[in-house]
Amino acid sequence: MSLEPQWHYVLWASLIVFAVQLLKPALKGVTKGISLPRVPDLSPKLRNALIFATLLMAVSWPFFAGRNAVDIATLAMIYVMLGLGLNIVVGFAGLLDLGFVGFMPWRYTYALLFHWAGWSFWEALPLAGAAAALFGFVLGFPVLRLRGDYLAIVTLGFGEIIRLLLINLNDWTGGPDGISGIPKPTVLGMEMTRNPSVEGGTTFHQLMGLEFSSVHMVIFLYLMALMLAVVTLWISNRLIRMPIGRAWEALREDEIACRSLGLNPMHIKLSAFTLGAMFAGFGGAFFAARQGIVNPESFTFIESALILAIVVLGGMGSQLGVIVAAILITVLPELAREFSEYRMLIFGLVMILMMVWRPQGLFPVTRSHVAVPQKRAA
Repeated sequence: MSLEPQWHYVLWASLIVFAVQLLKPALKGVTKGISLPRVPDLSPKLRNALIFATLLMAVSWPFFAGRNAVDIATLAMIYVMLGLGLNIVVGFAGLLDLGFVGFMPWRYTYALLFHWAGWSFWEALPLAGAAAALFGFVLGFPVLRLRGDYLAIVTLGFGEIIRLLLINLNDWTGGPDGISGIPKPTVLGMEMTRNPSVEGGTTFHQLMGLEFSSVHMVIFLYLMALMLAVVTLWISNRLIRMPIGRAWEALREDEIACRSLGLNPMHIKLSAFTLGAMFAGFGGAFFAARQGIVNPESFTFIESALILAIVVLGGMGSQLGVIVAAILITVLPELAREFSEYRMLIFGLVMILMMVWRPQGLFPVTRSHVAVPQKRAA
């Protein structure tokens, strides 16, 4: 394709942004009385009923949808899990992390354990999460006294260092080619393949008396990704209601006030980095099992920026917003494949418009507050 159409779209996008900024003062007066939608307050019974109905639809949906749609939904669930993990660091604790994808290389944990020790996915999954959590804990020490832009620069450098290490450690990681031939997860030790890899073994479809179909593995991976996303949501939801969650919010609002309350900012930052990295480790291990191959090209800065954009687009600290934003960012590009070459251009334009009209995100989190009544002058 020639460069003329591409520059044509770039010029039009720039003109649109310029026109929006030029008309912004006039648009403020027009949209002053327009209220943006918010998540309504629901009773506990109605909220639980909606959650149950949503989970029921999510579980039953892959049995009626096509294979490609289920595969896209699996990728969306992975980004939901990663977005919820980064939401702990950025949304709750207020620590700007641009190198979150640097924790995802722990998907190499499963690949290396299988390649060198023959471990299965279920054996390597807890170790991948624990190794990523330990690495997040170690990373937290050099950045304890940093905040804002300085913290973002250090975490960005950390992500690039990890990617370069994976490229240069040829004997361990396979260098730029990575590691291939990673097996898919099993169901209670039974492989979901046409024939068992071990002589005398039994596959899943043989035990269930079903005809072999590759769709079974696609559905199983989706249900497994859904389970991991729900567990991540449940754990993070419980954490923010605990004292550690209140400490994250105190650190985000004012570190000096947090210290004056007797809280240790060092411990709070380390806990946020550790738990966020743990979820990244789980997501990375599952991504390796889904793809069957890992290589350093999956850990570029654009991946960290994409996960950060999910948190910002959905609303920092909003779990519902992160889930909706992860689904939108994953699904919408697949629905508009004819504009795939301009995906990042459209994505940047949407983010600019969001920062102008909706800087708090799609579903901003509602924070409880107390208003002190003011006495009227006599």
